[in-house]
Parts: sequence; structure tokens; C-alpha cells
Amino acid sequence: MFRPFPSAALHIPWRNLLPLSMLATTACLGTVRPAPRSLLDFAGVPPHVADPSRAALVIIDAQEEYVRGSVPLAGVEEAIAEAARVRRWAQARGVPVFHIVHHGKPGSVLFNPEGPFSAVVPALTPEPGETVLIKQLPNSFAGTELHERLKQLGRTELVLVGFATHMCISSTARAALDLGYRTTVVARATATRDLPDGKGGFIPAQWVQASALAELGDRFATIVEDAGALPAAPAQPRTQLR
Repeated sequence: MFRPFPSAALHIPWRNLLPLSMLATTACLGTVRPAPRSLLDFAGVPPHVADPSRAALVIIDAQEEYVRGSVPLAGVEEAIAEAARVRRWAQARGVPVFHIVHHGKPGSVLFNPEGPFSAVVPALTPEPGETVLIKQLPNSFAGTELHERLKQLGRTELVLVGFATHMCISSTARAALDLGYRTTVVARATATRDLPDGKGGFIPAQWVQASALAELGDRFATIVEDAGALPAAPAQPRTQLR
């Protein structure tokens, strides 16, 4: 059974976790491996952080279910605070903001639309001019008007924040590639949870987080640490269709 790291490990930059595990593996084997490269690196594609003039911010499932409900996430309060900083970045630069809200079936155990935990967390409550879309699947494009709304606005790049990293952030980023979007994921504005390993133990949330971000960075998205890594472009007027 896996033992979780101390909570302080959650504040280790995500990109530092995997090299440490690789170092441990190579030390045990007594071999030296070359540094791993992403598929984007092999293809000669440089990292691309979202351009505010072409981007939209998509806040995924920032709901009480992940804070006070049945599936609380590790480090969720810190991630919510970082997502709020990303929204302020977007608002100051005229970047359209979309809120994706997950609804289960009425009466369901998780994300019951008639219960208190389906509500958006106070720090990220939708503001006037921001679009709210309801989804019922992990992929934010599935069964919603997100793709159509983005096309209406002429936005071809996405900034993703929200929850959970291994589930709806991952599903949305992968679908975005299929639809032709360039995606940036803000690592500290996402969070996940311990997962069962199928063998009676569990995989700690920080391992799940590091793995999910590494998978997306391999092909699907550019991963940045926090809001400070986003372009500080001049402020622009906000325009958005409702």
C-alpha cells in the first residue's frame, strides 16, 4: 500500500516530482538514462502559453462537491485561490471566461443538482458577462455549447483551471486538441485526490497530480506553474456573448 507524502509535498512544483522518481528508479537499477522528452519536443514544437487576444479561460467544476462534499481534493483551497488569480488575469485582459458546472442526475450521490454541493465555490462565483455551461460528462465539450460559443468569439486557445486534474481537466484538454485548440493548463489552479490502485491500496493525490499534468504536457497542453506565468499583455475591453 502506498503511504502519502507529508502535506507539505503538495507545494512542491509539479515538474519536480517526476524527475525525483526517475532518479530513484535509475539509482536502483544502477543505470543512467537520458532525460525524457515529450512528444511535443520530439516534434520540434516549442511550449506555447496562451495569447490573451486569442484565448478563453475555462473554469471547470469549481464546485462545493470538491471542497465540502464526498470527494474533497488535496490542496483544493489553494487551487481555488490560484484559479481566482487566473480569472483576475483574464478579466484584466478582456479574455472571455467560461464556467463549466457538472450536474449529476437529480438525487445522485455526487453533484446532485438539487443539493448544496453542486454550487460553485464563492471565490469563483460567475460574474456578469461570464458564461455558465452545464455538463454531465467529464469532457467539457460533450453535450455543451462550449465549442460553438468559442467559435462565435473567434477564440482558438484555452486556459484551463479547475477540477479534477486527472478527470475533467484531462478529458477537456484532450478533446480540445481534437477540435483544434491550443491549451494551457495552470498547474497550481488544479487539484485531484487519492485514487484506489485496484490492489487494496491507493495512489497519493500528489502522484496522481504529477502524472496527470505530465501526461497532458507530453502532447495535449502547455503546463505553466501559476498565474504569474501567463502573458502580461495590456488590458483590453471585455466582450463576450451570453
